[in-house]
Amino acid sequence: MAKSGRRADPHCSEIPRIGPDRFREEPNRIKEQQLGLFADRTSCHKFVANQFRLLLASAAYILLEHLRREGLKDTELARAQVTTIRCKLLKIAARITTSVRRIVLHLSSSYPYQELFARIAARLTPT
Repeated sequence: MAKSGRRADPHCSEIPRIGPDRFREEPNRIKEQQLGLFADRTSCHKFVANQFRLLLASAAYILLEHLRREGLKDTELARAQVTTIRCKLLKIAARITTSVRRIVLHLSSSYPYQELFARIAARLTPT
């Protein structure tokens, strides 16, 4: 008997949870990939082209998830959505100069996230 005095339904059983918010967060992550990385845009008539576009969107999501987990840890963008990360860190104006040994990004002096960008770049640079 259940605690409330009613019989427990033998056809209903609880689904074991693997993580505390896993089942609530998965649909959000799928929607985030579809909207933020345009994974739902399959406008070509050929299957292979659409499959390749979906593959690129999935790879971009994995890279941004790694950036969120490793590079943005303990920052104000640690729990930001993909679109926010794209707009604030990736879609920025910069002048790129290249030489034989290095590539230099010259960010605008008025870029509001310049210190955060430098901190994230330093975290992700191999030592």
